[in-house]
Amino acid sequence: MNQQRNELLPLLAVGAGIWTAWTALRSRRRYNLEDKVVLITGGTRGLGLALAREFAHEGARIVICGRDRDTLERAQRDLAARRDHTLAIPCDVTDQQQVSHLVRTVHQRWRRIDVVVNNAGTITVGPMEVMTQADYDEAMNLHFWAPLYTILAALPGMRERREGRIVNIASVGGKISVPHLLPYSASKFALVGLSEGLHAELARDGIYVTTVCPGLMRTGSPQNAQFKGQHRNEYAWFSISDSLPFLSMDARRAARQIVTACKQGRAEVILSLPAQLAVTFHALFPGLTASILAAVNQLLPAPGGIGSARATGKESASRLSPSVLTTLSERAAQNFNQG
Repeated sequence: MNQQRNELLPLLAVGAGIWTAWTALRSRRRYNLEDKVVLITGGTRGLGLALAREFAHEGARIVICGRDRDTLERAQRDLAARRDHTLAIPCDVTDQQQVSHLVRTVHQRWRRIDVVVNNAGTITVGPMEVMTQADYDEAMNLHFWAPLYTILAALPGMRERREGRIVNIASVGGKISVPHLLPYSASKFALVGLSEGLHAELARDGIYVTTVCPGLMRTGSPQNAQFKGQHRNEYAWFSISDSLPFLSMDARRAARQIVTACKQGRAEVILSLPAQLAVTFHALFPGLTASILAAVNQLLPAPGGIGSARATGKESASRLSPSVLTTLSERAAQNFNQG
């Protein structure tokens, strides 16, 4: 009995040492957002606006940017009613020169950027037959190159201060390639790879990078997404899925979890239980997952309709959508400036 106890003591000591080190690391990573300068790309609507509101609630100074001036102005009024220190700057984040100007403008105002949230994004839905190279170029420009431009512009200041946070909003589509979303998924896979590598390389500089992979969220985004082929049918399945309460996640709850992950310096957060289950299942059974997705693809609309042309969700209404099935998504669109 004494011999067994003596053999266990070293193991317990090692375990206690690991726990102490992990606790100390977590404590060192904790980040107070009071008066921190937070730059959110695509912060004018949807999840970006939900994040801006949540960071403002934490006492941060908020900078949002976007391409559409009307949407930008509405978002700025929304945020100004919640927090005095807000700044809205027109910017196309796929243009590196505009991104450099954006970062210089923020530095002129507040002399630093403490947190970068790469949230700007777009979704184009349709079968691969109607996707063009331009669709892939657009997705890569917005989901890979734009975050890289923003990170490279903000990074020197973070390194100089030896602290900072970078949050990259990827997608469960960056973990599992989803049918009828190939340009989107391919570009989000690229962002996940970039983000994970940055986390490993920048931690030594006191900069923590968080990769966020949300599943479906009720942000109202289907109204502004692009649809190809049989666009009304594509919009119907996409918008209904995005609205179902047990399949999709409330955007405000998602924003709170993302901000918490940022403060903790977490490497990754996968949002919603269905997304977590899907990613775990795919990791354990990749072949079976591929077979299931192939079967799902058989149920999705075939090529046809408007072909490679595009229509927004607002232009793709049918008897199924909008309907009672999309009520939650319609409410979210009103709450998060999707009009």
